[in-house]
Amino acid sequence: MNPEQTLRFETEFMPRIAERTMRFLGRGVRVEILSYESAAVPTRLHVSADAHQEGDEHQHVYPYPLNVFLTWDDEEIERLMSVGGEARFLRYLDAMAAKLDAWQGARDVDLATRSQAQPSVLFGGLDFEA
Repeated sequence: MNPEQTLRFETEFMPRIAERTMRFLGRGVRVEILSYESAAVPTRLHVSADAHQEGDEHQHVYPYPLNVFLTWDDEEIERLMSVGGEARFLRYLDAMAAKLDAWQGARDVDLATRSQAQPSVLFGGLDFEA
């Protein structure tokens, strides 16, 4: 992906993904956009939170606090910047809650309790399908 596309993705699309993620996950979750460093370290969305403690409404299921990184496939990002990309992206944003819910089961992450089975989890090579 060229530098202009990377910058556009980070400034136009990532803030909306971050906002939608925060809205879905609610209080106590931290969401941070991490800029592109190299092909091996692309733009990431870091989602973290302290695990709920005993006595909380939701006790943690897994031993580690929420520490998830999301990355998207370069070709998928490029498609967002072509004809019809904005409409596709809006559909994706509408589907984000269901996508986040589905991803957690695949990687032993429990969003409700802010916990996970591994110290760090990567959801990589994501697409923008609704």
